[in-house]
Amino acid sequence: MTTIDAPREAAVSAAPVPAKRGRGHAGERAGVGTYIVLTLTAALFLFPFYFSLVAGSHPPADLYDGSPPLLPGPGLFKNMGLALAQADLFQALGRSLVVAVVVTVATVFFCTMAGFAFAKLKFRGRNALFGITLATLTIPPTLGIVPLYVVMSKLGLVNNLASVILPAAVTAFGVFFMRQFLTQALPDELVEAAKVDGASLTRTLFEIVFPIARPGMAVLGILSFMASWNDFLWPFIVVRNTPTIQVAVASIQAGYTPDISVILAGTVIATVPLVIVTAIFGKQIVNGITAGAVKG
Repeated sequence: MTTIDAPREAAVSAAPVPAKRGRGHAGERAGVGTYIVLTLTAALFLFPFYFSLVAGSHPPADLYDGSPPLLPGPGLFKNMGLALAQADLFQALGRSLVVAVVVTVATVFFCTMAGFAFAKLKFRGRNALFGITLATLTIPPTLGIVPLYVVMSKLGLVNNLASVILPAAVTAFGVFFMRQFLTQALPDELVEAAKVDGASLTRTLFEIVFPIARPGMAVLGILSFMASWNDFLWPFIVVRNTPTIQVAVASIQAGYTPDISVILAGTVIATVPLVIVTAIFGKQIVNGITAGAVKG
């Protein structure tokens, strides 16, 4: 081999060899069976909403027939109009939107701060406080309704949206979720470097913790919004005069012979905003859950 051919052969040997794409390779496309399973799963979860849409567009006689309809009918907007006339759903939607947004912002903000404290700060009683926080997850929420109502009554917040917002502003699940996320996503060296540089705790939170925790905050925000929007029992007890959307839908024709079509048409009105929010921000759930799953 001549000296002229040596660099050429060295370059050829150093060139990357394309990896063979076999089964299970990261770049391999999913098979037909995977798409079939995903399609059936999506159809299974979407069917209740679709049937509410179909039932809300037919008269009640069609629903009690031997063969319930499977295609939408012409009476959806008429039944929606009846639902809006029987219960002020527009104002209820506004109340639910205010409650869900405020609860989501408060939950994400406070739970992220608490999760950071439990994950990265060292203080006396940290493990005991975190254990107490986790222990509250084992208590059924219905057991706290009576004492919580007494507290809200003494504060004068009954029939006030604040009585729905304040108990949900911080959740034990949110603290646990953000603590677990920040334990993996936030390196200890980054927090120590901020201390060495003289950054205050507030500056560390807003300039380091919150940007890194953004995927987890997005997941917690969507879950909190959905839980607040769908909450029924506590708003039904404490804000009967100013109902949220779920309570307002339950009040449609609450008699001996309720019109199922009108009720389901109201249910569609109550569900559409949640479907829109989930469709827009649903990808954040996947991104947030998978963030940090692959370590480099």
